[in-house]
Amino acid sequence: MLRHRRTPVRAAALAGAAVLVGVLGLAAPAAAHISVNPSQATVGDYARLAFRVPNESDEHSTVEVEVVMPEDAPVASVTLARVPGWTADVQVAPVDPPLEVHGAQVTEAVSRIVWTADNPQAGVQPGEFVEFPVSLGPLPEAEQLVFKSLQTYSDGTVVRWIEVPVPGEEEPATPASVLTLTSAEEDSPAVGGGQEQVDDEAPADDTATGSDAGESDTGGNGAALGVGIVGLLAGLGGLALGGLAFARTRRPTPAPATAPAAATRPESTSGGGGSAD
Repeated sequence: MLRHRRTPVRAAALAGAAVLVGVLGLAAPAAAHISVNPSQATVGDYARLAFRVPNESDEHSTVEVEVVMPEDAPVASVTLARVPGWTADVQVAPVDPPLEVHGAQVTEAVSRIVWTADNPQAGVQPGEFVEFPVSLGPLPEAEQLVFKSLQTYSDGTVVRWIEVPVPGEEEPATPASVLTLTSAEEDSPAVGGGQEQVDDEAPADDTATGSDAGESDTGGNGAALGVGIVGLLAGLGGLALGGLAFARTRRPTPAPATAPAAATRPESTSGGGGSAD
């Protein structure tokens, strides 16, 4: 009977644990997806980014990462940093209309980047992440760049991080990486009329000329000189007084006069000539 009463309790506990694991398991992919860092850059600039790839498997390593560049906002120049243990393959595709970079027409742009681990041991191990740095630009006129990516594990499993997040809505289970773009005007501090007024008034303070300025400088210098002379004389007087006081303290004190010695009284002689004894 005791065993039958414990069985429902154990079953309920196992069911609760299973539900908890299921909830955590569903939340884990969204919290550990491939991301781009930093997540914000300025239109027209060259940005140094890093695609951060965490490993979500407990047993297998990540051996390949493929990042697809946005087709609706192509980037003319993409350069890569070397990642030890990985080999990068850069693929290009024609762009129409051509991109203008520093006065030149660019008819091709990077379409995708594929990083492949040299071996499973060099891949992203369980519980670790690896960053793949890139430098790209100039960043196009757009609100954001969406980078869809594929993550391949050593057992052949492929996770597709391709869902585009929608602002204000819940993050999808397998979101793509998003780089938010801002204009240069939004990043720079606003310059208003107050700043212009300061600039206009600055020359008046720096270019003061004429007799008034000269007299002001002369009067100021004369007063300073007079104060300096008075201070010097006062200092010399104090130094002289201090020297006299020091000399007095060092003067030897005369020895007191010695009292004259008392006259020695001649011993009286007795008539008998004998001693006291």
